[in-house]
Amino acid sequence: MDFSTDNLTGVVLALLSSGFIGGSFIIKKKGLRRAAAVSGVRAGVGGYAYLLEPLWWVGMITMIVGEVANFIAYAFAPAVLVTPLGALSIIVSAVLAHFILKEKLHKLGMLGCVMCIVGSVIIVIHAPQESPITSVQEIWIMATQPAFLLYVGSVIMLVFILVFHFSPRCGHTDVLVYTGICSLMGSLSVMSVKALGTSLKLTFEGKNQLIYPETWFFMLVVATCVVTQMNYLNKALDTFNTAIVSPIYYVMFTTLTILASVIMFKDWDGQSGGDIISDICGFIVVLSGTILLHTTKDFERSSSFRGNFVPVSSTLSTRLCSGNGDSKFDEEVPPPPEEVCMRRQ
Repeated sequence: MDFSTDNLTGVVLALLSSGFIGGSFIIKKKGLRRAAAVSGVRAGVGGYAYLLEPLWWVGMITMIVGEVANFIAYAFAPAVLVTPLGALSIIVSAVLAHFILKEKLHKLGMLGCVMCIVGSVIIVIHAPQESPITSVQEIWIMATQPAFLLYVGSVIMLVFILVFHFSPRCGHTDVLVYTGICSLMGSLSVMSVKALGTSLKLTFEGKNQLIYPETWFFMLVVATCVVTQMNYLNKALDTFNTAIVSPIYYVMFTTLTILASVIMFKDWDGQSGGDIISDICGFIVVLSGTILLHTTKDFERSSSFRGNFVPVSSTLSTRLCSGNGDSKFDEEVPPPPEEVCMRRQ
């Protein structure tokens, strides 16, 4: 792969973005725990007390910085190159969760993280060259082609089903519900971010794209998708283990984003069969790493229950038995005496 100056700039920005975003997962979850300890209502069950928690806002600002870097990266490099580099955020969040949130990362989980990185490297090595774009109207033609409109319609339909049917029923027991909503909306937001970033880049180069309504439409789509993502990402982080949410979100988000990019920007047109197969193999490696992480956590969860009733450790705060084993309150809050927790069947 020929690394042009634009591609190199995009890679550097993407790496910085992953570092900030990976750290923000941990900071935000600490803020969510503190807010739950004060209010007694978790974000996962509809609480919004975290909006008054300074630490949560620090995490949000950290994430915004990472997203801004990511936004600029998409203006320089293709989505199939920038998006897989988000695997770094898995390593950052998983390692920090292990040391700061005391969410144990098993050795197999570490292997899973390494596999995610290896798979991403394979994808990056075989990433295609991006065709030059000269105006936002050219992007609009790509966005309104029948194949991409079909993808957008499918995504919107799936999001509505997840939000209104599955979320109330199993959102707090199945990690795929909240992360699925985030990932689906994320694939649309990346396409709009790519369009908007390219428009701004062209504008700064002297080709004003702000005079076209398409630019403002893409900006509206970005805002709508990002707000939806943040809402359900908060629910996922508060309900499930960070070391599980991060890789699953990454795999789903990356897969859907590259699929959307292939449909909209025709990234694989002109690619050799070997490069396409290598990209697919990279996805399989990343997916395998995520399954390892998930299986490891399930093993730890099952080994922590020896019967229908389990006394709460005297060194931990009250546990929620939603299957993830996360504390309802921050560890600094002393636990109530003689509390027991019933495992949900």
